Amino acid sequence: MTGTVSQLWRYPVKSHGRERLEHVTLTTGQTFPWDRTWAVAHDRSDADGSEWVRCGHFSIGTKAPRLAGIEARLDEATGLVHLSHPDLPDLSFDPDSEGEKLVAWTTALVPENRARPARVIRGAQRGFTDTDFPSVSIMNVASHRAVQGRLGRALEPERWRGNIWIDGPPAWEEFDWIGRTLRIGAARLAVRERILRCQHTAASPRTGRRDTDTLGLLTDEWGHQDFGIYAEVVGGGRVALGDAVEIVP
Repeated sequence: MTGTVSQLWRYPVKSHGRERLEHVTLTTGQTFPWDRTWAVAHDRSDADGSEWVRCGHFSIGTKAPRLAGIEARLDEATGLVHLSHPDLPDLSFDPDSEGEKLVAWTTALVPENRARPARVIRGAQRGFTDTDFPSVSIMNVASHRAVQGRLGRALEPERWRGNIWIDGPPAWEEFDWIGRTLRIGAARLAVRERILRCQHTAASPRTGRRDTDTLGLLTDEWGHQDFGIYAEVVGGGRVALGDAVEIVP
């Protein structure tokens, strides 16, 4: 056994909050369920949700660090998304029919010199992950601990915005899994590539303010700016906290 699942997270609206889960059912060829299903397109973008587009079309934490402070909860039964931020009143809205509520709410979090939030769009075929394939992101707890050790203080794991956290493997071993397949719970995922990180990770998920040079730390200590891996679901199934993770032929 390679390890066990220690955390599960989804991000219903891209760069606008995170939600912790206890279990999920993955589907072959799809992103993590309800992950980046919606995104906030800015006023310089022509994205309409009909196809996948790169993150530069959206309001994201790299350009607006205060977005990192958002917490989210999706009510799958009603379709409502509930958001909170330390600097704003809580917001509940239906992203399919009340996107203007999110645009008005989030505008205060975007610097004035950045493109303005304009509309909420829904991915017609898949979630708006940062890859041109429907990816699930996997993080290694030991790698995060290694970063904390070099930093000399605690660091919130939410900064890495991973879907599945695995506890057990040595630090950075996950990079050796590229080209291999993992069985996680009842699902199978083919590991495709390392995740190149951006300035979103520099912002605190508690305050939404940049307080840690994560990219500089990765570069100085390990010679890269990668953390975590992207995988593709090649066999659907249920994944829950505590499930075993192993490399399969």
